Amino acid sequence: MAKYRKLSRTSDQRKALLRNQVTNLIYHGRIITTEAKAKEVKKIADGLIALAVKEKDNYETVTIEAKVARKDKDGKRVKEEKDGKKVTVYDTVSKEIKKDLPSRLHARRQMMKVLYTVTEKPAKKGAGYKKATKEVDLVAKLFDELAPKYSGRNGGYTRIVKIGPRKGDAAMEVVLELV
Repeated sequence: MAKYRKLSRTSDQRKALLRNQVTNLIYHGRIITTEAKAKEVKKIADGLIALAVKEKDNYETVTIEAKVARKDKDGKRVKEEKDGKKVTVYDTVSKEIKKDLPSRLHARRQMMKVLYTVTEKPAKKGAGYKKATKEVDLVAKLFDELAPKYSGRNGGYTRIVKIGPRKGDAAMEVVLELV
């Protein structure tokens, strides 16, 4: 018996398709696709969520001191004159950060191998369009949102619901969603 479905694609196309669908499943929470693709995506997504659940509390909190540029009300850096030159003024701020332990760092990198980066764009174009565009950290979403939600559950993080045949080729369409 084969380990996986080939989905009538070459290996690079198949990997790209599955990565894209897993990324969209985690980002949106549900996708509509064919039954064969959904079964493959389900395997990968369940593995990622299980990895996140296993490593969710595997970090230590560290307090660091950082130099941050002082900013005025418009968000521009404050500069003062020293020895005839304009120099940016810095403040020292203490921050608490999560420092991953080695196994969680490895899990994070394994997830990053599978997931594509997602960029959120604002609804309307105009002034500040590029500044408002931001990248979504799906690995952080897995660790911070999905792992605590599924921590008491032993597998089965996704569900496949059949919605009927597709009009064009009569392929069985399903909704793949996070439980």
